[in-house]
Amino acid sequence: MSTSTATQAARTTWKIDPAHSHIEFSVRHLMITTVKGRFGGVDGTVVIDESDRAKSGVDVRIEASSIDTREPQRDAHLRSADFFDVETFPYLTFKSTQVSDPRSGEFSVKGNLTIHGVTRDVVLNVMEEGRGKDPWGGERAGFSATTKINRKDYGLNWNQALETGGVVVGDEVKIRLELQLVHV
Repeated sequence: MSTSTATQAARTTWKIDPAHSHIEFSVRHLMITTVKGRFGGVDGTVVIDESDRAKSGVDVRIEASSIDTREPQRDAHLRSADFFDVETFPYLTFKSTQVSDPRSGEFSVKGNLTIHGVTRDVVLNVMEEGRGKDPWGGERAGFSATTKINRKDYGLNWNQALETGGVVVGDEVKIRLELQLVHV
């Protein structure tokens, strides 16, 4: 096998399976509880370089309008210009810029996260959950990842002061991804 053929075999391309993947977030509400939500519309590609994981890459696109916090009125507010402004900014995106070499299946992926037209560097703490064949002869892989962002860094500034002190919506947003990938 030639070196270029070996290199091609070491690089595999995977698509995110949206039916088996979850993009979830949580944020403090009224200073006393945490509200959780998810984005249902996700697609993207992951390229894994088995010989040098640092050469791997991730490219994800999330439909901002697919936000779901299980409260229609809140979801409508989150889609409005006060928050995501989905008419102007229909997608949240993540494009990796650096992948660390994994140790025991744990590694980090640094990249550009764009929300509401603002791009910032974030680091995802990633865990490879496993790989296997599906019942239809395809190959699948699972990954989970977490990170935290400050929503105001992305221009999501809306808030309301409470009579008792504090605010309606916290600034820190915790993000969790559970991704199932299909080898293409």
